[in-house]
Amino acid sequence: MSKPFDMELFLAGVLVGSHSTRQRHVRQAKIMQAEITKRWQLGTPWSWQRKHVAWFLDHHLGNRSEATRYYYLLTVRLLVSRLQKIWVFGSPID
Repeated sequence: MSKPFDMELFLAGVLVGSHSTRQRHVRQAKIMQAEITKRWQLGTPWSWQRKHVAWFLDHHLGNRSEATRYYYLLTVRLLVSRLQKIWVFGSPID
């Protein structure tokens, strides 16, 4: 029996800002995790590749508002920072 992945603990080292901002990042990261897990059965960010995150940003957020995409992009940047990867995604100013 394995424990479920704790996204809040995973992001704890890179989360900054107010309580509501930290909670938003955790909530959005959990949504990303659920969608990527549903599509590719990859439950933890450690197993993700850049293409999985790009798919989420393009397909899951494709019809969302610019503000929503911006806030998810900020969360993605935290995840990438935590993973210590050099993945570059669109500019929030696009």
